[in-house]
Amino acid sequence: MGAPAGVEVMELADLYERARRHGNDPYVPLRPAFHQLIGARGRPVRMWVDFVEQELRPGSWLWIRPGQVQRFASDLAAVDGVIVLFQPGFLPPATVTAAHLDTPYEQRPLEPRGPDAEAVTRALEHLRYEYEALASLPLQAHTEVLRALLSVLVVRLANVRDPAPGAATVSGTFRRFHAAVERDHAVTRRVEDYAAALGYSPRTLTRATVAATGRTAKQYVDDRVLLEAKRLLWHSGLSAREVAARLGFADPSDFTKFFRLRAGETPGAFRGGPRAG
Repeated sequence: MGAPAGVEVMELADLYERARRHGNDPYVPLRPAFHQLIGARGRPVRMWVDFVEQELRPGSWLWIRPGQVQRFASDLAAVDGVIVLFQPGFLPPATVTAAHLDTPYEQRPLEPRGPDAEAVTRALEHLRYEYEALASLPLQAHTEVLRALLSVLVVRLANVRDPAPGAATVSGTFRRFHAAVERDHAVTRRVEDYAAALGYSPRTLTRATVAATGRTAKQYVDDRVLLEAKRLLWHSGLSAREVAARLGFADPSDFTKFFRLRAGETPGAFRGGPRAG
């Protein structure tokens, strides 16, 4: 995204025109480094997000986080919807907390109804109005207005859903473990290494992770490695051998065994599966 204020509001169909204008295929898998809020209007929007097919019915919204891999399945030239893009760190921390957007988060369409739908529509309309009124304010003031209005939109959307499962049990211990796994999953898959680095026992990490996600600490690390492997296989163009090296596997055959055990298929079969075309 190239918006100077850190946020961009556009029609979903304009993505098709933008891609064609730059000579790009709008249907290839993408891995953006920014947030996307996608809202469907007149007809459903279908897309793959991290290898799960999502359908946004009219009036529903989906939040796609930086680093997730996506591919549109709907005809982008004919879709009816809006997309709000914004950079990591653009929202104030208080908004992230109020909207329950911190780890772990749910990935499912949100469907505002009644007064909630009206509130979301008004928030979007005001955000779009101020976004298009760039020249009416100094850039810094314009940015702060957009930050405030985007905060309203995301908090309104968060109010649509029930609290994320386990949200009350996401402890500081798990948050630190999650951050370490995000940073070092290609360095080590051993829970003992994370425990030593963070100053916890492996048992403490497992208790905190089970409380937050329902998975053990070892399963959580392996899940993250598997997710990254899938993202790289689907999006990067790297060979399975190169993906294995990128994720810290000394022997490509060990990576194949790891992937087959947890995904139920080989890396090559996954890459050629229905999500790819």
